[in-house]
Amino acid sequence: MDHGVREPERLGRTRLPDGRLLGWAEWGPADGTPVLLCPGAATSRRLAFGGDAVDAAGVRLVSVDRPGLGASDPAPGRTLTDWAVDIGHLVRERTLRAPLAVGFSQGAPFALALAAHRLVRAVAVVSGSDELAHPRFAHSLNPRVRDMVDAVAAGPGAAEASFAGFGGADALWELIITTSPETDRAVYTDPVFRHAFRRAMDEAFARGPAGYARDTVLAMSRWPFDPAGITVPVDLWYGQQDTSPVHSPDLGESLARLIPTATRHLLPAAGGALLWTHAEDVLRSLLAHVR
Repeated sequence: MDHGVREPERLGRTRLPDGRLLGWAEWGPADGTPVLLCPGAATSRRLAFGGDAVDAAGVRLVSVDRPGLGASDPAPGRTLTDWAVDIGHLVRERTLRAPLAVGFSQGAPFALALAAHRLVRAVAVVSGSDELAHPRFAHSLNPRVRDMVDAVAAGPGAAEASFAGFGGADALWELIITTSPETDRAVYTDPVFRHAFRRAMDEAFARGPAGYARDTVLAMSRWPFDPAGITVPVDLWYGQQDTSPVHSPDLGESLARLIPTATRHLLPAAGGALLWTHAEDVLRSLLAHVR
């Protein structure tokens, strides 16, 4: 099985007003409904999802490298708000009229930031990281994750330097495999998927670990927006078998209560690899909000 991974149909880089370049990849019809993908931690624009379902649904899937990862130039000290500004420019330059967004894993807060800034019409959060630094998780985080959150709160600069020293694609791959349930390992270690996943990770670290380190600081910090202020539809997708310590500790239960427009989809037999095992369901629900 390939779990819907495909080579990009279009690749490019868009110049931002400050001169930086933002890398992107596209699949599906160029005149289709734009869906912006905010990838998971330390993966590049090349890791797709949905396969043939993207074409069948008439979706123009656009995956974007965050600054410092893959083909996107670095932006030291960037924030989730800065990300929304960058994407606002990309939307205008690439004529992505009224886009939707998908945020997978660590990409979740980046996708929700687009919703908070009213850049997208609806969002699907898939196996998403939550606001891990929020007081509601004070006593429910994995101890290692709690240490990371505390380190960022105590000194973001020092924490970022520490995260940069974590390693690279090999170390992160090992962490993913050892913390995933069997249902997810079956996806990640499938030869076709593994090749696509590992290549995306290698590309993400091509400029060094700084982009990954900055993303991790943002993932372990308080969000600069209030989820209660989001007004567009938000689908929260979680698998009950998901064992990732950096995804939502309560599988989106409290986040669904905070976001007034949220619908939570909890799948008993699924794990964290939902983006590839249930891609058609995710796309169908997302598109239903605007069609």
